[in-house]
Amino acid sequence: MSTMDKDDKNDWMTVCLKYLLFVFNFLFWVGGAAVMGVGIWTLIEKSDYLSLLASSTFAVSAYILILAGALVMVTGLLGCCAIIREQRSCLCTYFVCLLLIFLIELVAGVLAYVYYQRLSEELKLHLDKTMTENYAQPGKEAVTLAVDRLQQDFKCCGSNNSFDWQHSVYTASAESEGRVVPDSCCKTVTTRCGVRDHPSNVYKTEGGCITKLEQFLADHLLIIGAVGIGVACLQISGMVFTWCLHKRIKLDPY
Repeated sequence: MSTMDKDDKNDWMTVCLKYLLFVFNFLFWVGGAAVMGVGIWTLIEKSDYLSLLASSTFAVSAYILILAGALVMVTGLLGCCAIIREQRSCLCTYFVCLLLIFLIELVAGVLAYVYYQRLSEELKLHLDKTMTENYAQPGKEAVTLAVDRLQQDFKCCGSNNSFDWQHSVYTASAESEGRVVPDSCCKTVTTRCGVRDHPSNVYKTEGGCITKLEQFLADHLLIIGAVGIGVACLQISGMVFTWCLHKRIKLDPY
C-alpha cells in the first residue's frame, strides 16, 4: 500500500465520513424496520377492511412498503461492509441501492397520495353497495366479517346511517329472522339484538361508517407518508455521505 493511500486512510475527513455513514446505517436500518412494520401491520391487523375497498391501491402501497423496508435492512448491512472495506465499487453498489429504494418509496408515496385524493369518492360509491348487497351472502364471508368488525370497531351502523339496512338483501331475506339491522350494529351484541333499531339499542353515528372508515384510512395514509418521508430524508443524507467518501478513496481494484 502506497504512502498516499495510508495518508488518505488517516485523513480526518475520511474518518469523519466513515463514522457519519456508520451512524446513518444504524438509523437507516431502524427506519427500514419501521417501514416494513407499518406495511405488515396494514396487511395483517387491518386486512379485514381491505375487502371493503373497490381498488387494491391501499394494499399495493402496503406491499411496496414491506419490499422497501426489507431492502433497506439488507442495504444497511451492505453499507457497513462497503465502509469497512473502503472499496469504491462497494460504495457505488451501495449508492445505487439507496437510489433504487428511494425510487420505490417514491412510487409508494405517489400511490398513497393519489388514493388519498379519491378515497372519499370511492367509499361513497362502493361501500353502501358492498354492505347492502354482499353482507351475509354465500361466498362473501370476508365481506360479512369485515362489515361486522367495522361496525363494532367504529361504533357505527350502515354506510351512511342505520336506515341503509332497510334496503339490504340481508334484511329482506329469511336469514335475518326479522332483524332490521345486523347484530353487529348493537351497542351490546346479543343474539337477534338487531330486531330493534332504536337509538338506545344501535349506533346512530353521524355520517355512518363511511365517515369513520374514511378518517381511519386517511390517518393511516398519513402515517405511511410520514414514515416514508423520514426514511427518504435519511437516504438523501446517506447518498451524499456515500458520494463524498467515494470521492476521497483512491481507486482500489481489490
